[in-house]
Amino acid sequence: MDTTIPWTRWVGLIEPHYYSNTRGRKPKPIETMLRMYLLQVWFSLSDEGVEEAIYDSYAMRRFMRLDFAVEQVPDATTLLHFRHLLEKHRLGEKLFESQNQIFEAEGWIMRGGSIVDATIIAAPSSTKNATGTRDPEMHQTKKGNQWYFGMKAHIGADAGTGYVHSVSATAANVHDLDLIHALIRCDDEVVYADAGYQGAEKRPGVAGEEHRSKVEFRVAARKSRLAAMAEPDRQAESRKAGVRAKVEHPFLIVKRDFEFTKTRYRGIAKNLNHLHVLFASANWLMRARAVALMG
Repeated sequence: MDTTIPWTRWVGLIEPHYYSNTRGRKPKPIETMLRMYLLQVWFSLSDEGVEEAIYDSYAMRRFMRLDFAVEQVPDATTLLHFRHLLEKHRLGEKLFESQNQIFEAEGWIMRGGSIVDATIIAAPSSTKNATGTRDPEMHQTKKGNQWYFGMKAHIGADAGTGYVHSVSATAANVHDLDLIHALIRCDDEVVYADAGYQGAEKRPGVAGEEHRSKVEFRVAARKSRLAAMAEPDRQAESRKAGVRAKVEHPFLIVKRDFEFTKTRYRGIAKNLNHLHVLFASANWLMRARAVALMG
């Protein structure tokens, strides 16, 4: 990730919003704070936890590019203020958009088709906190025979490469179909989705919009219908499933590699900022792995 992230470009996006102290301590360099923040995101650490981890880990210290003979790791409070700055100005979304622009300019994106999907991210259900309440923006939903409390991450991924191009977040009880219009690109001709998106073409945000109403939705058949299908139809369903499988890769990276299986912050907006950085990082990681395989 050190050699993959476009540091200069990302620092440039943050710089107009970064504070400059004319009195007191000189602010930490933006790149230093960005590197620390990304370590926090990638390893699912608290503000205090990432500070301690950098002192304990030689690899993290190298990544931070700090000369410990003359410099100290920024403390947890400094990181907290930096994270709040990113959230206030929705800079996570801007970093994600910048990553998409680079992929587009380099020709790493294949246009014309998208895959849409959503996943549930659990939120703490305990009321043992300062307010004595659960997060009011999170809600319960039932999947299968199990109830979940939390939020949903909705993504649109390029059907050719699997790179994520759109990210949204809602409470867990919001239906996947309610966000489908926000995940389709302006030049998509076909959209792949699982069986939960049946009836996508009839949604108001799709049927009533000039471009989206012309999109071909290749939605998976429900399992109850598969057994009764003729062999050619089952083969077609299998091919659709092969394309849809690409959307699981970024989810896998976010949940397994970056360990984002439970919300760390209260409120949809803060977690959406976090998701934008996570999926931008997942795209860069997938790109780095693809280059390594080609090399």
